[in-house]
Amino acid sequence: MRSFTSVERRIDGRAHRILDRAAADGVRSRLLEFAVFGLKQAWACIFGAALLAVILAARLWYPDGAALARNDFLTLAAVAIQILMVATRLETARELRVIVLFHLVGTVMELFKTDVGSWSYEAEGFLRIGSVPLFSGFMYAAVGSYMVRVFRLFDLRFARYPRRWVTAILAAAIYANFFTHHYIIDARWVLLAAVVVIFGRCLMHFRVFRRQFRMPLVLAFLLVALFIWIAENIATWSGAWLYPNQLDGWHMVSPDKLVSWFLLMIISVVLVAWVYKPSPPEQPEEVSGAAAEAGMSPTSPAARRVSS
Repeated sequence: MRSFTSVERRIDGRAHRILDRAAADGVRSRLLEFAVFGLKQAWACIFGAALLAVILAARLWYPDGAALARNDFLTLAAVAIQILMVATRLETARELRVIVLFHLVGTVMELFKTDVGSWSYEAEGFLRIGSVPLFSGFMYAAVGSYMVRVFRLFDLRFARYPRRWVTAILAAAIYANFFTHHYIIDARWVLLAAVVVIFGRCLMHFRVFRRQFRMPLVLAFLLVALFIWIAENIATWSGAWLYPNQLDGWHMVSPDKLVSWFLLMIISVVLVAWVYKPSPPEQPEEVSGAAAEAGMSPTSPAARRVSS
């Protein structure tokens, strides 16, 4: 199992003292797995959820005419959230490296996209590069934070994961297309087909509490993209940024953006693979061996914790 942070180990220990006494099968067991799944997902989203909450609160309550521009406030709030995440050991220094990489990759894209008019920010504040407020990079960092945390919390493993050099080439092509499609043909549908071919056979294995589940990785990409699209609608309603067709009045972000977020997931997975090398699913004998080394029965609740 990929190691938890010190805070997560304490939370995990307390949770197991309660959950290990719960029913191991039947409807109540399934409901428990579902509840734990939701709690783990919420925990994985803590950085993004905190940032989105600040953006929404600033939209509703930040005073007009304040000495500190709203965008500068959002940048300082994002920095404070990131510092707290590391200081409270909710993120490790190793994970921070990949989150910073997400930040840099996202900021470069923001500078280009705002320059060509794909979307825009309010031109206010001092903490910005050109027309791009610095908090924008933290929105990409939030995706990185979620990705590295979900790897740990669900002990993600992959069956038939493609070769990493192949995924790196695909991710580079996807990233390049975000820029080049403004000048030459848009290859997103070709790239989408390539994603299906390269990742189509890959199954993601994940453990919630006692049980291990599996899901096609392409479906996981789509579900995460859907939730990011929902968050994007909240952020644009809050005025964090606006697309050209929202300047005269807000309305829902086009579902076409789901394709962009889906492709962005490929870049995200490749970046996270730099921190966590994709591992194959554990074999049953490996789980039993881990329990035996700890002097446990393979079917005991404690042994299930070793394998979870």
